Amino acid sequence: MAHLGSRRGRALALPVGLALTASLGFLPSGASAAELSDAPAATAVATDGPKLSYVVNVDGGRSAAKSVKKAIAAAGGTVVVSYDQIGVIVVHSQNPDFAQQVRKARGVVSAGATRTAPLSVQGDKSVGGGTQELTEAEAKAAAARATDEQDALEPLQWDLPAIKADKAHQRTLGSKRVTVGVIDTGVDDTHPDLAPNFDAKASANCVSGKPDTTPGSWRPNPGESDHGTHVAGTIAAAKNGIGITGVAPGVKLSGIKVSTPDGFFYTEAVVCGFVWAAEHGVDITNNSYYTDPWMFACKNDADQKALIEAVTRATRYAERKGTVNVAAAGNSKFDLAADSIVDDSSPNDSTPGGRTIDPKVCLDYPAMLPGVVTVSATGAKDLKASYSNYGLGVIDVAAPGGDRTAYQTPDAPAVNGLILSTTVNGGYNYKGGTSMASPHAAGVLALIKSKHPSASPAALKALLYAQADKRACTNPYDIDADGKIDAVCEGGKNKNGFYGAGLIDALDAVRW
Repeated sequence: MAHLGSRRGRALALPVGLALTASLGFLPSGASAAELSDAPAATAVATDGPKLSYVVNVDGGRSAAKSVKKAIAAAGGTVVVSYDQIGVIVVHSQNPDFAQQVRKARGVVSAGATRTAPLSVQGDKSVGGGTQELTEAEAKAAAARATDEQDALEPLQWDLPAIKADKAHQRTLGSKRVTVGVIDTGVDDTHPDLAPNFDAKASANCVSGKPDTTPGSWRPNPGESDHGTHVAGTIAAAKNGIGITGVAPGVKLSGIKVSTPDGFFYTEAVVCGFVWAAEHGVDITNNSYYTDPWMFACKNDADQKALIEAVTRATRYAERKGTVNVAAAGNSKFDLAADSIVDDSSPNDSTPGGRTIDPKVCLDYPAMLPGVVTVSATGAKDLKASYSNYGLGVIDVAAPGGDRTAYQTPDAPAVNGLILSTTVNGGYNYKGGTSMASPHAAGVLALIKSKHPSASPAALKALLYAQADKRACTNPYDIDADGKIDAVCEGGKNKNGFYGAGLIDALDAVRW
């Protein structure tokens, strides 16, 4: 992203100087059993269109999937991978009518293209742009002020005392038996602050939609975004005397790479990420992105409906396996509980067109999916960050994501209103966004899981909400002090559109 208010990802770009109910068991709308067959009608299949990726959602288990795969082949599709455990099949096809044809097959609930640009086309999107660098002078000053209990850069981390994580660490750093999966742009596990806690066996590259476990495949390649590495540090950078300290510095990290080299998080990769996490012992996933190419995918569109359903099935499968999924609310200043929102950035992999959507029908996913913990961002003064999405009944909790230093200035010795964390090649930098808020919540959930190892996902979420520090609405909200109201918070102290159940509390996480 190149400017404040960029809507591409969950990390906020700031100027230098300062992220549907699963439809199992029903037929497509308007269809009857008599109208369905095991394969599409016998028509000529075009194979000269652009090569696209699709998800096909199946009803009826593995036997139905087997029949549907025949229909996929008849419609000119090639199966890339079949997640029979959730009834989602990833397909490539050059038949422009593939989705329409395969939807007619018996057992197909929905099917849709995961992108609007051909597989061969490389876009030019970025994730986590607008980074502010940590200066040598800041690093030296912080190290000189650090106490014996602090890592060298911890004095610059205003976000830790904001959620009482510094006090929590006096009791426990979290358990090595708890793993947080960073579903993101990749994690540089060679970083000295991440290597001690990294679990390679729980890590993979899911970009193609099919997991690749080649050693190091989960890392960002040279020139790719450091977004996932930054997120990972916030969650669990080791307390080892160097660099920064994570919210849960004693738990394990896994890297699940789902972003293409050009920064797109497509449905097939996201599905792969959740299924991988579910089946490899991941207790919490962090999701600081929205699923491309639609900022809001609409259930009344045949293609987009299929994308929502595929990811919904994956998130629900993960939760059934014991995983809590956490997601960033987004950086567009939207009221996600409003009657309408103008989405002028979708589809972002071809030619965006302005459209007015109803957020009850069109979802920012995974953040707005049932069961997912949705996190808004606060700044150094514990106010909703200027860019953060909000919405009564949508936001579950709030956490530090940073803001312009001029809007919310941290107390000394911190000097930057953004979040300091790890970057590639052993470095550290500042970023801001709901991308940075979500991993704080994931870290607190890891501490809760450490305290209550047998707790179910529902119980862990209930504790997160109950322990949060209640925060009343901030009204009037004029964050830039220009005399104009920037957002309106609805709800009471115990639950409202800016802060949900409140600001997360790491200390309560380890003492309840």
